[in-house]
Amino acid sequence: MKIINRRQFIRKTPRIAAAAAAGLYTPALFATGETKMQTQNNITAVLPKPIQVVIDDVGWWSGKDGSKQQEPYRTGIKRDHVPADYAAIVELGKTLNIRPQAAMVLCEWDRENILKKLPTSTWMGENWDNSKWIGPWMEEAADIIRSNPRNFEFTMHGIGHEYWTGDTFTRAEWADRSGVMRPRDQVELHLDYFGRLMDQNKLGDFPKSFVPTAFRHGFGLTEGHDVSMAQLLKGRGITYINTPFNIMKNVENVQHGCFGIDAGVMTVDRGHDLFNWNIHGAVFDAEQVLRGATCGMHWPNLLHPDPERNSEIVQGWVKFLAPYNDKPDTILAPNSVVFQRQLAHFVCTKLNLTGKSVELDFSETDTMPDEIGKKELTLKVESPEPVRFKANDIKIVSESEGKQQGSLLYTLKLERIKGKKSARVDFINAS
Repeated sequence: MKIINRRQFIRKTPRIAAAAAAGLYTPALFATGETKMQTQNNITAVLPKPIQVVIDDVGWWSGKDGSKQQEPYRTGIKRDHVPADYAAIVELGKTLNIRPQAAMVLCEWDRENILKKLPTSTWMGENWDNSKWIGPWMEEAADIIRSNPRNFEFTMHGIGHEYWTGDTFTRAEWADRSGVMRPRDQVELHLDYFGRLMDQNKLGDFPKSFVPTAFRHGFGLTEGHDVSMAQLLKGRGITYINTPFNIMKNVENVQHGCFGIDAGVMTVDRGHDLFNWNIHGAVFDAEQVLRGATCGMHWPNLLHPDPERNSEIVQGWVKFLAPYNDKPDTILAPNSVVFQRQLAHFVCTKLNLTGKSVELDFSETDTMPDEIGKKELTLKVESPEPVRFKANDIKIVSESEGKQQGSLLYTLKLERIKGKKSARVDFINAS
C-alpha cells in the first residue's frame, strides 16, 4: 500500500475540482461569505465577520512524525511536548481576550492502557502500552486546561488521529480518505473511549465542538450509512464542526456557503491555514491575511523549538490577530458559541442602512435550528462624527468606541428580543 504524505493527502481533491467545474463549489464564497456593509452620508454600518481561532493536534506528548513507521503524524516538532505548550494557548487567549479551540488528541493521555480494547485507535493495537508518557507533566497540563476555561476550549479531534487495521493505518480516524464515515460501531466506540480518556484525566464534560482528523469528513449521509457523523456527534452533545470545505464529501449540499446545518449541527468552512501543519515558530510576512472566518493552525505553528521561548511566537500571533478586532468588517470571536451566532447573522441577517437607522431583518436567520441566530449579535458603525444610539425591538448590551482611519468606529453588542423578526438601531449626532 502506497503511503502519501500529509500535504499530498490534503491536496488530493479531484471531487472538489469536478464540483467547481459544475458550478457547485465557489471557493471564495465558501471561505468568506458576503460582507453585510452599507454606506450612506459618510456613515457605514456592517455586520462584521467573526473570526475563531482553532488549533489542531493538541494533546500529543511526543512531537515525532511517526507516519513512516505506521504511527501517527503527531505534530512534527522535533522535541517532546511539555506543559508550557498548553500555557502558550492560554497566553494567546488571555492576551486577545478570546477562547481558542484546542482540538485534542488523547491516546497519549491514557493512564490505564484502556486502548488495548480499541485496537483500531493506535499503532500498537491490542499491545498498547502508554507507560512512557505517564508522569507529573500530565497533571500539570491538565491543571492548565482546567484552570483556564475562558481561554482554552477543549475540542474533540481524536484518539490516535488515524485508523489502524492490524499494523497498518489509513487516514483518518473518523472517515476514510474520501470522507465516508467509518463503521458506525467503531465511531461509537471511539467516542466512548474519548470520553473515558477525558474522565481518567478529569478534563471536564464532553466537548461541544469537533474538528475531524486529517479533515476527513462527510456532510450528511455517506455511502453505506443511514446516519451521518453529525447525527452521532449531536447525540453526544456536539453542536459545531469546523473543517475545510474544499475536501469535505457532499460539499454541494451545504446550505449557506461558508456554513451548513447537518442534523442540527453547524458545520463551518475552515478555509486554508496560513502555515503548513508542521511549521514551528511561525513568522508572518506583510502579505498574509485571513480570508475566511476561521484562523486555523496546528499546535507547532504556535510554539518555539525551545518551549521557554514559546511566548515569542505567541506574541507574533497576537500582533497579527489583534487588528482584526479593530477593523469595521471583522471581530475576534470571544468563544465558539458567539462565533457561531455571529456567523449566522453575518451570512443570513439582512442589513439596510436608511436615513439615520440601521434596519435588521432576521427572517432567514430564524430558520437556523436551536439558538444559533436567536440571541446576541455584533453591529459596527463607522462615522466621521460622534453619534448616539437608540435601539428599537432589540437591546444594546454594550457599546465601545474606537478610531479607524480618522473616523470613529462604534462596536455595539446587541441582544435580540424573543419573537421579534426585525429590529432597528437609530443614531443621532452627539456633538
